[in-house]
Amino acid sequence: MKTDTKRPRPGAAILRTALRRNIGAMIAGTVLMGLYQAAETAFPIALGLIVEHTMQDRSLGSLGVSIGSLAVIITTVSLSWRFGMRVLQKANTTEAHRWRVQVAACGLQPVARDVDLKSGEILTIATEDADQTADIIEVVPLLVSSLVAVVVAAVALSLADLRLGLLVVVGTVCILSVLAVMSKRIGASTQEQQAKVARAGAKVADLIIGLRPLHGFGGNHAAFGSYRRVSADARRQAITVARVNGVYAGTALALNAALAAAVSLTAGWLAFEGRISIGELVMAVGLAQFIMEPLKMFSEMPKYVMIARASAERMALVLNAPPVTAPGPERPAPGGDLEVDGVRHGTLQGLKFQVTAGEFVAIAPYQPRAAADLAAVLAVNVPPPAYGGEVRLGGQPLADLSVEAVREHLLVNPYDAEIFGGTLRTNIDPSGTSRSVPEAVEASMLTDVVALHRDGLDYAVRDRGANLSGGQRQRLSLARALAADTDVLVLHNPTTAVDAVTEQLIARNIAKLRRGRTTLVITSSPALLDAADRVLVLDDGVITAEDTHRNLLATDAEYCAAVAR
Repeated sequence: MKTDTKRPRPGAAILRTALRRNIGAMIAGTVLMGLYQAAETAFPIALGLIVEHTMQDRSLGSLGVSIGSLAVIITTVSLSWRFGMRVLQKANTTEAHRWRVQVAACGLQPVARDVDLKSGEILTIATEDADQTADIIEVVPLLVSSLVAVVVAAVALSLADLRLGLLVVVGTVCILSVLAVMSKRIGASTQEQQAKVARAGAKVADLIIGLRPLHGFGGNHAAFGSYRRVSADARRQAITVARVNGVYAGTALALNAALAAAVSLTAGWLAFEGRISIGELVMAVGLAQFIMEPLKMFSEMPKYVMIARASAERMALVLNAPPVTAPGPERPAPGGDLEVDGVRHGTLQGLKFQVTAGEFVAIAPYQPRAAADLAAVLAVNVPPPAYGGEVRLGGQPLADLSVEAVREHLLVNPYDAEIFGGTLRTNIDPSGTSRSVPEAVEASMLTDVVALHRDGLDYAVRDRGANLSGGQRQRLSLARALAADTDVLVLHNPTTAVDAVTEQLIARNIAKLRRGRTTLVITSSPALLDAADRVLVLDDGVITAEDTHRNLLATDAEYCAAVAR
């Protein structure tokens, strides 16, 4: 796998990328929305001109021209808004999709990224934060179009009286200065809120995964209390953000209304003094009312920019995170040798053993933690630089192999493998390329589950296998591992949830199906230990004994006590 060698992109760079990729749509949207704002601002100007000239001429022709002009303006307003928003929202939706896919791709890369976020938090970043970041596509054109409306209004008022135009310009600058300061608080509060909501989502995901064991030992009430505290923290932050947003919106509305009132009163005073005509007064009062909408939109844009910036910064936490390890370019030699040489990690204390190509070896761990540590190292869940010693696959150290090569030649099936929503078939063969699905189903003793349902392998499986028993889920996971048919297969406690008779049959089936392929089973199951060519005893992080299962039973009392059922 090629690692990401691009320079890290902070939130501002992510926003620039979004803008650059949608420059065409933004130009078209800006033109259309600017036309909309200009036409809307032209409406009170046209009314003023109608009053100014139609009242003087008092002719039906002038009235007809005026009505036609208003119809053109209204049509322009309607069509430019419709098509402008269509262009911008399409670009917004497409850009949000791109970022969602990119964040998801980071989470699904074979090499995990060194990011201090849980899966629930990454889910929030890939949805809400991606959507809010893409909002910048709409924000910029709306900001420019609102500026167009303010400029048109200021020019029109300046033609009537320079003081009216200056009042609009100065008032707009003052309003934006005040709101720009307030928008920074919104950005910081929103970023904190998103983080707390993401933590609450991660807590829910953890609880769902551990729901069955929680019910088993009665810990569901304590778990619910833990989630309630996290959720309450997110609620308090959401209230804070809502309060800040409310103050911002109220301040913006008050300032805009004050500016509109100031323009109206100034225009009235100038008309009273005879410095502007009645038509210009009508125009000024109408513009003072119409200008409130673009001013409101204009004043809200800094808030949305800060929200987009905060979301982009959170996306950068995932996109900029470096990989936990840098894979090498090599591929293992054919054959399937697996060698663990002096590995030190967790409870493993210089663990050393070798499984030759085509051999079926079982490891009997006396401490469950040591089994988990060994499975994590072999699955490359722990990067090679993070542990001492070396693991070699086909004579090549794992650190020198590409991730694709490791995944192609070595499969480690954990005891708690996930079951996905779909069907039995898609869980066994997710890629749809396996040629040994029937053999894997038979070897894992999943045949009774398939026969139990009319749909067979197409039987629908709920998320996390909620409609399957524990033993059925475990056999389904085992079938998936066997169907992969890799050179080296490592199974960690594959039969803990099945009865003794089924376990005996599964052990024989695995030995038969995997004959000639390298297989390592980490287990305390007597059936699997007996089916193996040889058994390695793992005690206190090292191999302390090696022989066949039956010889160890006859000569090692500690082994007999550990595995006998």
